[in-house]
Amino acid sequence: MRVGVLTGGGDCPGLNAVIRALVRRGEEVHGHQLLGFRHGWRGVLDGETTELTVAKTTGLLARGGTVLGTSRTNPLTRDGGCDAVRAGLAREHVDALVVIGGEDTLGVACTLDDDGIACVGVPKTIDNDLSATDVTFGFHTAVQTATDAIDRLHTTAESHDRVMVVEVMGRHAGWLALSAGLAGGADLILVPERPFDVDEVCQHLRHRHDHGANASIVVIAEGAQAAQGSLSVQAAGVDEFGHVRLGGVASALAPEIEQRTGFETRVTILGHVLRGGTPTAFDRILATRFGLAAIDAVHEQDFGTMVALRGTDIVRVPLADAVRELKTVPPALLEEAAVFFE
Repeated sequence: MRVGVLTGGGDCPGLNAVIRALVRRGEEVHGHQLLGFRHGWRGVLDGETTELTVAKTTGLLARGGTVLGTSRTNPLTRDGGCDAVRAGLAREHVDALVVIGGEDTLGVACTLDDDGIACVGVPKTIDNDLSATDVTFGFHTAVQTATDAIDRLHTTAESHDRVMVVEVMGRHAGWLALSAGLAGGADLILVPERPFDVDEVCQHLRHRHDHGANASIVVIAEGAQAAQGSLSVQAAGVDEFGHVRLGGVASALAPEIEQRTGFETRVTILGHVLRGGTPTAFDRILATRFGLAAIDAVHEQDFGTMVALRGTDIVRVPLADAVRELKTVPPALLEEAAVFFE
């Protein structure tokens, strides 16, 4: 078979490990040819390709980002989107497509598979918000990167008696903020699942100050929402999937904290730092196992599926199940960590 591969949406550590594993097993075990599409779905539409061989993918295991490039292109917003993708695959004589991405990229794959285009999905997102898998690769590395940053911010916050507001990614789900906040010893964690009130945030910080703590760390997910009327954050347009471009909630919150409490407050927005760098050992192994399982699914023509982690096993689940709903932080886990929320 001639198998296409693409990486779509935001990049993250571990993408290259998936590609390496796909090619290694696909070429050496199954005898398939693999073709990479550059820049996500845009490469399928525009014919931007690169041949993938074992020789070309050697040494990728520890490399962050994606050698294929990525984009947030949504082919379904184009006229005749499914037919355009089908034509792009036919032009390159591609029999099946391995799609590595998050909810949006895999959502496109699910629609295409329903339309007769053979697809197998691999779950990727630092937000860890795909419900059909216990963990997505990239998440573990992002948590470690955020935790390292929070560790460093503790010392400068204490040196200057400051409140540090640390913004991390997380549009709809607070897994990254919660995990990094707990691991980094944050004093307050704000997540999309639980709207926050600025007055209560300030009350919590005053309480800490009154009891001898002159420095505080507030970790906030980019998608965290303030209670109605307590904070205004300006939207910055939408992408091709209709998502508002987030970022800036920390910059809106920090001056409110300083004005209402009198505590000097600074902002650190980790942003795309969380997507970069070499993957942790956990993510290298998970991404490799996902890649091996995905090419096996293609070889067995088990299309319309996504590989997933369940416990310690790699399984296949329907693509439709993978993108049906987002996995948000459950109330029980929020209550478990309630002392760190406003």
